[in-house]
Amino acid sequence: MLSTPHLIGFLQGQLFIGILASLAAIAVHALIMAALSWSAHRAAVITQAAGARLQLVLVMMATVSILMAAHLIEIVIWAVTYALVGAVAEQVDAFYFAFVNYTTLGYGDVLPIPRWRILGPMAAMNGILLFGWSTAVIYDVLRTIAQVIPMKAEDG
Repeated sequence: MLSTPHLIGFLQGQLFIGILASLAAIAVHALIMAALSWSAHRAAVITQAAGARLQLVLVMMATVSILMAAHLIEIVIWAVTYALVGAVAEQVDAFYFAFVNYTTLGYGDVLPIPRWRILGPMAAMNGILLFGWSTAVIYDVLRTIAQVIPMKAEDG
């Protein structure tokens, strides 16, 4: 049994590492969101020759693809964190464990060692927040592009 000072030190180490990984993932997401704003507008300009509906589809495909790549990078950040601290017994499971936690899937077939068990919920919290941010961005891009691309009845 851990005494109160040991328990506080134990949790602070996990929280500190979890916060660092979360901040790294948030930074990646913020950078990609800034690039996405520019590229969504640019994609609308580039695809002007296409019909309005096709143009909208192309911009949305590009947006979602970029967001998926962002989430994969963020999962890698968590996987590297798990591997560096030895949070999972088998290092080859670090990416899988990160993916399952980040997406809040939670299979439970790979478990962290007890010393690092707080990192899993922290990754889940980080993932759900960043997925929510991505959802808001998808909506914003769709709304913005729909205003830029005039939809006429004959486009349907």
